[in-house]
Formats: sequence, C-alpha cells, structure tokens
Amino acid sequence: MTALILFARKAQGLSWEGIAQRISMSPVFRHSACMGMNAIPFDKAQALVTALACPPMRPTCCPPTKIWSQAVPTDPCLYRLYEIVGVYGPTIKALIEEEFGTGIMSAIDFEMSVTRETNPKGDRVKREMSGKYLAYNAW
Repeated sequence: MTALILFARKAQGLSWEGIAQRISMSPVFRHSACMGMNAIPFDKAQALVTALACPPMRPTCCPPTKIWSQAVPTDPCLYRLYEIVGVYGPTIKALIEEEFGTGIMSAIDFEMSVTRETNPKGDRVKREMSGKYLAYNAW
C-alpha cells in the first residue's frame, strides 16, 4: 500500500502538505501513516484514497507493528537525527526528569511539526515535538 501511495502522490504532483490539507490532517502524521508507521481513522484513510485517486483498496487502520531494518540509517538526513539523539539524548532525558520526574515522553500521544525558520546565516529547519508525559509506575 505504501508503494501505491507514493506512486499516486508523485503521479499527481502532490505535496505531503497538499494531501494533508485535502483530508484535514497534519502532514507529519499523514506521512508517517502512509509509510506504515501509524494507524489512521477509516474515514481519513478513505479520504486519502479519494485524494490520490487510487484504485479501491483496503487502507490499514490497525495499529502497525513498527520494524526498523537498519540500526543506524545511512541517509544523511536520518543519520543526523540519530546523531542528535546520540549527542543530546541524555541531556533531554535529564531535563525531562528534572522537570517532570522519572518517566518518558509519549510517542503515541504525540504531535510534531516541521517548519522553515528564516535566518540571515541560512534558513533553518524547526522541529517542534510535544508528547504526553508518562511517569514510570511501580507495581
């Protein structure tokens, strides 16, 4: 299904933002769902099929089993994200625990945006992430 979505998007010259606007969903979440990493409500899945003029198919609305095939990606953009986590991950963890206590930021109850930020030294990529705090439970 992912291959069909990617083919249809390219054939129609649609951006992820454009698809998201047609079906009223965040481009970040929409892309993630199209890549098989998130489940989407059935009505949004049907809207996606319509927006892309795909042949009838049964879109996946069930929570996916997420599998990464590579320990550290070799794509430069993805590698840099791993580098950020490698360098700043312990700092982010320490700051979360200092502010909230021992726990984690949810990646399920989560929102993210990616925007362009104008800067005289060169435009910057701005990522904002917001996830529900989940305390560890002792039982």
